[in-house]
Amino acid sequence: MATTEVYVRESRRRYTWPEVQLNLWIFVVLAGAATVLGINAWFISVQNQLKVGVPWLFTFAVITGGLTILFLIIIMILAGRRMLIPGGILLGSFILFVLWVTVLIETAIQLYGNGNVNSNCNTYVNNQEYTGVSIETLAWLTQSNICSCWKASFAWSIILAVLFLWMMILSWQVQQSDD
Repeated sequence: MATTEVYVRESRRRYTWPEVQLNLWIFVVLAGAATVLGINAWFISVQNQLKVGVPWLFTFAVITGGLTILFLIIIMILAGRRMLIPGGILLGSFILFVLWVTVLIETAIQLYGNGNVNSNCNTYVNNQEYTGVSIETLAWLTQSNICSCWKASFAWSIILAVLFLWMMILSWQVQQSDD
């Protein structure tokens, strides 16, 4: 009786990611997403304290920041196991790019367009500085903080949109270099 031996060879495809760039990207995106999430979560609590409605932008930015942090955790787990696949990163980066551009556009509209937040900040806060120990100074400091938070959220939204666009390009390059 003749026997046949079958050899099964499993080969896992390895992708070479630039470690320094990837780690720096993760760090900056984590800092930005956490900052925007925190600012908008605070805005929600301020709106609730004032007993006024919460604009959809605040909730949307919190969810987008949370999804970004979840995406980064998944990236770190996959990178630690050497299973970081460019196609998955490309898809996730594209989705988050669209979400961050949405946050960016609506923040810009509120800050510089119809919402007129920046103009109100210039008129009622930046041009009327209070000093000394008083309730007016405390109110001014809070208003100044709100104005600064709007600008920080806007700036981080730009940075995050650009970084996710850059990650799409990097993922595509990693995919192409290993073909």
